[in-house]
Amino acid sequence: MTSTTTYNPATGEDLKTYELHSDSQVTEIVEATHAAFDSWRKVTIEDRAAVIRKIGELLRENEQELAELMTDEMGKPIAQGAQEVQLCAAICDWTADNAADALADVEQPMEGGRAVITHAPIGVIYGIQPWNFPIYQVIRYSVPQLVAGNTVLLKHAESVIGTALRLEELYREAGLPENAFRVLLIDHDQSDDVIARPEVRGVTLTGSDVAGKHIAAKAGEHLKKSVVELGSNDAYLVLSDADVELAVETSVAGRLTNNGQTCVGAKRFVVVDAVYDEFRDAYVEAMRAVELSDPTQEGCELGPMSRVQLRDELHEQVEESVKNGATVLLGGEKPDRAGAWYPATVIEDVKPGQPAYDDELFGPAAALIRADDDAHAMRIANDSRYGLGGGIFSRDEKRAIELARDEFDTGMVNVNGFNLAQPHLPFGGVKDSGYGREHGDAGFREFVNVKTVMIAEV
Repeated sequence: MTSTTTYNPATGEDLKTYELHSDSQVTEIVEATHAAFDSWRKVTIEDRAAVIRKIGELLRENEQELAELMTDEMGKPIAQGAQEVQLCAAICDWTADNAADALADVEQPMEGGRAVITHAPIGVIYGIQPWNFPIYQVIRYSVPQLVAGNTVLLKHAESVIGTALRLEELYREAGLPENAFRVLLIDHDQSDDVIARPEVRGVTLTGSDVAGKHIAAKAGEHLKKSVVELGSNDAYLVLSDADVELAVETSVAGRLTNNGQTCVGAKRFVVVDAVYDEFRDAYVEAMRAVELSDPTQEGCELGPMSRVQLRDELHEQVEESVKNGATVLLGGEKPDRAGAWYPATVIEDVKPGQPAYDDELFGPAAALIRADDDAHAMRIANDSRYGLGGGIFSRDEKRAIELARDEFDTGMVNVNGFNLAQPHLPFGGVKDSGYGREHGDAGFREFVNVKTVMIAEV
């Protein structure tokens, strides 16, 4: 494959064809990014932060253009695209404000002298990113690494290459040196070769657990530090004392945000028997009210999925679950129209052995699971190979917090709400949802050399 073409998932029409980089071009880009590291790391952290702040300003100035580009390339509802841009700008602001403190030297006493612990940049960080949040995924990993003094390579998903290249332009416009951030237009074999190159010192991936295992193995083969943020089938528990109206409203948003294509979206709804029927009936009606609509229009709540192939895979998961005992309450049929459309779908009688229980439904399909009681609901939530996020609805906030802290086997938990990323809060999972953290102080330190300098008394 020497080229790739992006297309509009709402219409099925081609957008633009891009030539992929040759092996020699890849070598040239990697070497240039490595050379840029030697000068970028010597820039003061305050000056690096000023560039990051400028990136945030440019994101805000170009919000409408960027939102439209995401809608064209992957079908994101236009209003949600604007929200994504605003989140990314906020990440830039928070990073610029907090990097110096988070990465400051720390002095420690030492027998016979003193020690200084410093956080030194390590070199080129290679990011492999997905299509579902085309700007956020890039900002999330690249901005903390750039402010730390590393330089960055990006392999974005083939379906959002236009967004990747536009971000590269904005980074340069903000004052980042030409080769401190570069986009690679490459295939999977070339990507493995990039991981192996000695100039690359760290690798970060957001994607499926299958991709994560492959990338983590490749990085480990070459003793490269890696961070992998993978998929999940996040469980949201509706306990016996839950505010059912709140749970329903929140669970619709949690399932359909980004057309249901969110790694940390609400996917399995584990509802205690005492409130199951009430929740089910209200949830189905609320989901029924959400219609497929043009993602370029401000009122769109549910647009197309990113690709026809992914829509078909989701439909196969729903059908396979039904064959194994699940019941479709709403949706579950592919519309007869061009594009990657799939309706809001709800299935119940979901049990182990069905894709709706065991795997990730990456699209607008919700799985309802009946639990005997609150303790049973918690066991079902943890009965998963994944562990990214989850949620608890309960009027007893103290108890819900205790369950989230002590029992939920995930990296993140929502209590009586649904939240995505926050710039200052660590983001990541456990088990097959990966390892490592992005955002917050933890995100700054994933790819720095925590170096100890020991000074003897003389």
